[in-house]
Amino acid sequence: MTTSTLHLSTGRYSGVVRIIRVNWPRYALAGAIVFMTACATDLALPRAVKIMLWSGASLGLFWVIASIIASHWVYDRSNLFEWTWLREAIGEPVTRWINIHAGLDSVGRKTLRRLFPGAKGTTLDIFDPIEMTEPSIARARDEEEIDPRTVHARFDDLPIPSSEADVALLLLAAHELRRPAARDAFFRELRRVVCPGGRVILVEHVRDLANFIAFGPGAFHFFPRRAWMRNAAAGGFELVREMRFTPLVRAFILRRES
Repeated sequence: MTTSTLHLSTGRYSGVVRIIRVNWPRYALAGAIVFMTACATDLALPRAVKIMLWSGASLGLFWVIASIIASHWVYDRSNLFEWTWLREAIGEPVTRWINIHAGLDSVGRKTLRRLFPGAKGTTLDIFDPIEMTEPSIARARDEEEIDPRTVHARFDDLPIPSSEADVALLLLAAHELRRPAARDAFFRELRRVVCPGGRVILVEHVRDLANFIAFGPGAFHFFPRRAWMRNAAAGGFELVREMRFTPLVRAFILRRES
């Protein structure tokens, strides 16, 4: 099971409920497989085949339950979405920020204005239906109320002057660019708009053992840590700090090299 990130409203279970709504076809498919496996026990199948079917169905059911628990942990129970950690992570005064998402704003302009009082900022929506082909993101966008002040932009041609921003925020959004070449182009464009010594805050699930245990094959929707580091290096950024929010989500604080 994978997750499409949403701008989450407050509520004890609001995050996990919205993620289930967006990813419901995957949950429905898993339920159908378990149901069909149960029906197959009445068929005249070899015992070994039945054991294999039940083993597969049990594993699928485990990942359904595990992904729901993991999503609740990350989106409703961790301090990730409090966002106060951003000030510490940036570590420098912010006068100009850019919040970049794919139509699913995880933080919101109101929160950023509270975190960085007096700073100016722009929110960019880089959704590209050609590059971002996951059906779940289309469903999520249908549910999301996009701030009318959000500017739609190409990921490789951001409408921001060169060296304008102190920090660019990529909060659970950059993985929607599925092609390595597209991510490289995106990070090169980020280098143009972020000032020398400025920061990029990249928050993502990564493809690792913890996410595989939680999401099963859905973890392949995420990219390995080494892929993100390669994209960052291709854009001229270096890693200055790495933070974890539960074992499932990491924040990479990147600095633009001079």
